[in-house]
Amino acid sequence: MQQPVQQTIDELVESGEELGIQVAVYRNGELVVDAVAGIADPATGRQVTSDTPFFSASTGKGVAATVVHVLAERGALGYDTPIVELWPEFGAHGKEKATVRHALTHSLGVPAVPADLTVRDLADWDAMCALIADSEPWWEPGTGTGYHAVTWGYVIGELVRRATGRPISQVLRQEVAEPLGIADELYFGVPEPELGRLARLVDAPGTAEMLAAMPADLPLFKATPPALTPSAAYGNNPTVLTSDIPSGGTMSARAVARMYAALLTEVDGIRLVPDARLREITALATAETDRMVGFPTPRALGYNLGRPGTDPQQTPTVFGMPGMGGSAAWADPATGISFALTKNRFFPGPSTAVDRIGALIAETATR
Repeated sequence: MQQPVQQTIDELVESGEELGIQVAVYRNGELVVDAVAGIADPATGRQVTSDTPFFSASTGKGVAATVVHVLAERGALGYDTPIVELWPEFGAHGKEKATVRHALTHSLGVPAVPADLTVRDLADWDAMCALIADSEPWWEPGTGTGYHAVTWGYVIGELVRRATGRPISQVLRQEVAEPLGIADELYFGVPEPELGRLARLVDAPGTAEMLAAMPADLPLFKATPPALTPSAAYGNNPTVLTSDIPSGGTMSARAVARMYAALLTEVDGIRLVPDARLREITALATAETDRMVGFPTPRALGYNLGRPGTDPQQTPTVFGMPGMGGSAAWADPATGISFALTKNRFFPGPSTAVDRIGALIAETATR
């Protein structure tokens, strides 16, 4: 797979469609693609390398979900545990029956944050959790699903903190990243001394026009203020990068592909969950119409189902998360493949790079 993937991303960079890009693929626990091309930082000309971390927006949600599953396997929490057993304050305004499963499947009914919220507010963990706990739900928990773009990470992160006594960034490092040897490539809060290693995001041409063309009355936009919607400026903001905001994450493609590979099988002796739990966490949990975006979104426990760029019904065994801007990571138990793509030319629409290279990988894997 390495040669055609490298050729494809070289073409994407040479054409100007992409600036800097990474692709990594594991198959049956072995790294089979580790391809990079282009510029990590246009101001300095620094090249992308395999260990360059990229802010990858909601691709990080799949990482946060994985932390929950590792803890569930150890008995620290259960999917049907009422959230109030760990976090009593969350039960305000009729949310007392909400469960960890509801949180993972975006079914809590608390997708919105105040319109005047700022990035600085996001960095105040306790204040954000208090705000979300005291939110009045848009629907009764468990009776519908709708993408919790910002709030999801705080709920998941606070559940992890209440169950372990540690922030989710620390649990990620100690329980997932360090055992897999990727602690310096997979982050929620990036240590400040590491910021100079990160790729710099650049808005792609047409980004502003595409955002302006989206329906202004879309519930997702009403729930998420423009200042908190991922963009190049947002993803380059040191406050965002160094804070524990697990609705998004910073990672190399190689690191997050390795994490997904360790869900599927052993990677250098490390397996994150056994087969029985893998089947449980990747089974269809909801396929209802998402109340925030208006179309059906098949979900498992913390992951979307279906390969990006395909009809989910045609690729039902694929689980993972894309990120606004063009990144994605997924795994497929049917083929033993895990895939990740990170890039720094930020575009809020469908990622042609993810679709094109993901299809190439899937086609190669079935030969």
